[in-house]
Amino acid sequence: QVQLVESGGGLVQTGGSLRLSCAASGNFLDIAYMAWYRQATGDQRERIALIATDGSTILADSVKGRFTISRDNAKNTVDLQMNNLKSEDTAVYYCYAQIRSTLWAADDTWGQGTQVTVSS
Repeated sequence: QVQLVESGGGLVQTGGSLRLSCAASGNFLDIAYMAWYRQATGDQRERIALIATDGSTILADSVKGRFTISRDNAKNTVDLQMNNLKSEDTAVYYCYAQIRSTLWAADDTWGQGTQVTVSS
């Protein structure tokens, strides 16, 4: 069974930094896209960063210039470096990966979520 396990959430003050990590485990062929989503209380889940296999990235306007997404294809990991954190960044952060278990099928796979709280 393929799993995504996240780590690195926590409590930080405004202007501080956190780094989230996510590792895929299990039996699969490869991983296409990897991404980070977040969901604040009462809001819908939103994608904030996406990275393709070749390292090309897409960042939401709300995090551009502050967050960086990176991945290690050999280790099947994706990280999110978050700098200059603001109170509006408080949310549960989810790792996402599009994982191919066979040549013909790719599955949407989610991590369990990790809480990030930014206090003023």
